[in-house]
Amino acid sequence: MKMSLGSYIAANWAVVIIYVLATIATVSGVLFGKDHFERISYRIAAVGLIMHSVLIAAWWREVGHGPYMAPNEVLSSDAWVVMVCFFVFLRFYPRIKPVSVLAFPAAFLMLALSLFYNPGIRSLPATFRSVWLLIHIGLYKIALATLVIAAALALFYLLKKRSDSGWLLRLPPLETLDVYSYRFAGFGFIFWTIGMLAGSIWAFQAWGRFWGWDPTETWALITCLMFGLYLHMRRFYQLKGVRAAWTLLVCFCVSLVTLFGMATLSGSIHAEYFK
Repeated sequence: MKMSLGSYIAANWAVVIIYVLATIATVSGVLFGKDHFERISYRIAAVGLIMHSVLIAAWWREVGHGPYMAPNEVLSSDAWVVMVCFFVFLRFYPRIKPVSVLAFPAAFLMLALSLFYNPGIRSLPATFRSVWLLIHIGLYKIALATLVIAAALALFYLLKKRSDSGWLLRLPPLETLDVYSYRFAGFGFIFWTIGMLAGSIWAFQAWGRFWGWDPTETWALITCLMFGLYLHMRRFYQLKGVRAAWTLLVCFCVSLVTLFGMATLSGSIHAEYFK
């Protein structure tokens, strides 16, 4: 990386500021019915995403491994994936536009938090040189981004159900919010499950066992089962509406505990890689 560490950190803070500006613009657009502000927010966020991509690529080149070896790398790449997935899904599902009021702040908060960790260079252990690890990490990051969208839609459903007035009138109909939250939760469940299976294969390569009931592994399984139960209840027992939205939000909170709590605060073997 040709820039100094100080310049790298300063550039990341610049991206945080750009994401904050995008958040202000999109919230103003959604809450006050200013379509012009909404359009501007996407352009601002796109500029930030391009800068963010360049910084991740530069850091990757400097350290010689992907963004998964330290808390600052993990949080920064999580923020990047959230933004990328939002824009990709927005291309195919234009009705999720209001999700930007949660996706953009989620991105700048994770990126800002990453800058409070030491971005020092760490060597890559031999156990990390596996394609299964890349699949494992990549799918979990996509699962997180997809579940953020699903949770946002579920939250919008609850708000609109309670009072369909003001800026809430700009949201899609309740039926659309309900179905979309269900579908994105299904996407997230698929990515989560395959990511967990890929992690088991990597664990066998790294530690000689597929499953060890490590705290992170256990909570990942609990999260998978909870989302599986949610989807099963929706498909076969007509779970929908308010109960479905609350169930999804509970599952989402558990997924955050798994990804950010168990992997950093517990005695999990996963936590050793993020100290």
